[in-house]
Amino acid sequence: MVLVRHGILLLHRYVGLALALFLIVLGLTGSLLAFNRDLERLISPQLFVDPLPSSKMLGLADLAERAQALVPEARVVYLYVEPDQVTVTVLPRAGPSNGAPAITTLFLDPATGRELGRRQDGDLSEGLINLMPFIYRLHRELAAGPWGAFFLGVLALVWSIDCVVALYLTFPKGWREFWRRWKPSWQVKRRTSTFRLNFDLHRAGSLWLWPALFMFAWSSVMFDLPTAYEWATKSLFATTTLESILAAASHPNDTPQLNWHQAETIGARLMAELAEQHHFAVRTPDGIGYLPEQGVYVYDAQTSLDVWRFGWKTGIWLDGDTGALRMFMPTTGDRLGDTISTWLRALHFGDVANSFLYRCFDCLMGLALAALSATGVYVWLRKRAARKHARRAIAGAS
Repeated sequence: MVLVRHGILLLHRYVGLALALFLIVLGLTGSLLAFNRDLERLISPQLFVDPLPSSKMLGLADLAERAQALVPEARVVYLYVEPDQVTVTVLPRAGPSNGAPAITTLFLDPATGRELGRRQDGDLSEGLINLMPFIYRLHRELAAGPWGAFFLGVLALVWSIDCVVALYLTFPKGWREFWRRWKPSWQVKRRTSTFRLNFDLHRAGSLWLWPALFMFAWSSVMFDLPTAYEWATKSLFATTTLESILAAASHPNDTPQLNWHQAETIGARLMAELAEQHHFAVRTPDGIGYLPEQGVYVYDAQTSLDVWRFGWKTGIWLDGDTGALRMFMPTTGDRLGDTISTWLRALHFGDVANSFLYRCFDCLMGLALAALSATGVYVWLRKRAARKHARRAIAGAS
C-alpha cells in the first residue's frame, strides 16, 4: 500500500510539473477573459454604441442582409445581437480570392446596421482591436489552431484525472480518526518557513478550491476534447450527441430557397410553438445564421431555459429550403447531460446570469490556478535541492 501511494505521489509530482507552465498561462489568460467584454469595450470602444432597448433594434434578417452587403466577398455564418453591438461571424466564400483582406468578424450598430468595425480575430498585426481575441486564442488553443486545441484537450483530460489523484494524496493513511487527521491538510500555518508556507498554500488551496478546479479542468475537456467528454457524459446521462445533431441535418446546401426574412419569420413561429409545447417563455430573439454544410438556418432566442447572458441560447435548426424543424436545442430542462454541459459552459466563461460577483470569482480562480501551479513547482524545486544535498552528505560521509 505504501509503494502504491508513493507511486501515485510520483505520478502527481511529474504530471503537475508537465502541466504547470500551461496551467499558469491558462490561469492568467482566463482571469482576463472573465472580463472579456468589459476589456473589449475599454480597448476598442469604437465597436460599441450606447445600449438600446430591443424595440429600437433592427430585425435579425435586416441585420443579416446589411452585413452580407458589407462583405460580398464572404458569407454571413451567424450574427448575435446585443443592445450595444451586433457581432457577425463571416467566412470567405469558396473560389479564388478577389484580393479583399480576410476578415472573420464584422460589428454593426443594432439600430441602423452601420458598420462599427471589422477584424480577423487573433491577428495582432491589426493592433489593439485584436488583443482580447488573441488572448482568447492563446487560452483556447495556445494560438496554434486545431492542433493547439487538441493538445490542450489532452492536457485538460490529464489535469482532470490529476485533480482526483491530488485529492486522494491529501487523505491520511488509513481510516482511523480520518477527519481529525485530515483537518491539518485544510490549514495554512502562518509562522513557519517559506517552504512550509508554500506547501500548505499548495495543499490547502487545492482542497478549498477543488470543486472549482475540477470544474475548470473537465469543462476544458468539453471544449477541446469533445469526443472524450461526450463519451463520458452519454455513459452516465441522457445527452444530445454530435452524431444526432449531424443526422438531423446532413445535406449540404449553398443556395437555400428561403431568404433571411423567411427564415426569421418561420423561426419565430417555430420557437413560439415549442415554447407553448415545452412550457418555457421566449424573451427576445438574438441570433440567426446559416450553415451551408448542414443546409439549415439557425434561430436563437433568450428564453427562461437559459443559464447565461451572452452565449449558448435556446436554439432551433430549420431546413434552408422548406423551413421544416430539424433540431430543437434547449439549454436546460430536456436532457440532464445537456443541462450539465450548459452549466459547465456558463461557469467556465464566468457568465452565470451576468453576475459581476461570479465574474470576479472566475477572475480570482484564474489567478489562484496560476499561483497553485507556481507553488507546486517551488515545492518540487526545494525538495529536489534537499534530496541532492542529502545525497552529497551521504557521499561525503562514506
